[in-house]
Amino acid sequence: MKVGFIGLGNMGSAIARNLIKAGHDLTVYNRTRSRAAAFASLGARVAETPAEAASDAEVLITMLADDAAVEDLIFTPGNSIFASANTIEALAAGAVHVSLSTISVELSRRLAESHREKQQHYLAAPVFGRPDAAAAAKLFIVAAGPAEQIERCRPLFDAIGQKTFIAGEEAHAANVIKLAGNFLITTVIESLAEAFAFGRKFGVDPHTFLDILTNSLFTAPVYRNYGSMIASDKFEPVGFKLPLGFKDNRLLLAAAEKAAVPMPMASLVHDRFVAALAQGLGESDWAAIARVSYENAGLRKEITG
Repeated sequence: MKVGFIGLGNMGSAIARNLIKAGHDLTVYNRTRSRAAAFASLGARVAETPAEAASDAEVLITMLADDAAVEDLIFTPGNSIFASANTIEALAAGAVHVSLSTISVELSRRLAESHREKQQHYLAAPVFGRPDAAAAAKLFIVAAGPAEQIERCRPLFDAIGQKTFIAGEEAHAANVIKLAGNFLITTVIESLAEAFAFGRKFGVDPHTFLDILTNSLFTAPVYRNYGSMIASDKFEPVGFKLPLGFKDNRLLLAAAEKAAVPMPMASLVHDRFVAALAQGLGESDWAAIARVSYENAGLRKEITG
């Protein structure tokens, strides 16, 4: 399948490699050209602009950081940060845009409508998984949009993930699920942080505590992986940078406010992100919000020695 792939960060690079391994014909673009150039040796064509990457694609895949980047890429003509023609104009009628990015519900709706007006197709297909899962082609994909287009793209999804969940015909449903899922991860991080702070205050060894919890009541990988980071108070190497987690939290709260859904725990997590950023943790993994609980419990000096 001819694929235009835009956005070669840690997640995007791993996904693009797996698509090439699966035999798909990729044209790649990235604002930092050196990231894209590395794919030439793998058999990909390197585009000079996003519009060029889109122009010959049956499927255009985007994996970008936020709403602003996606909007600028798709809708803004030549004076954009991507310095290209309007990408939606370059995409052929009948082609499909697959957004793997975690974006707002409203932008997903706008993308679906805009592509429909151009006789193109749009799928929202955000993923659950960190860069190591992306490299191993073990992502979980949540796909929503026209059923026939999901089936058309299934070979691509099969090449990058271990399972694809279908969330319905309305593309924005996948973004709702993704934001809700990330919200639940942050509540796990927050609850683990509070529980570990409580245990440490009473002299309980955090790794013993982790071993007991994850081999009895809480066996899921999310508890094991984030619990290990919190027990060790080590949030590097970064799998998902803290400001990106904060961005997702803000998108969730904005959608919840518009739909009149109170989410008090999300508001608490929002304040944890703000506090973590104030403490200089912007380059850390998003699990570093746990340090706020340690700080509040007066444990930071004890932990850092």
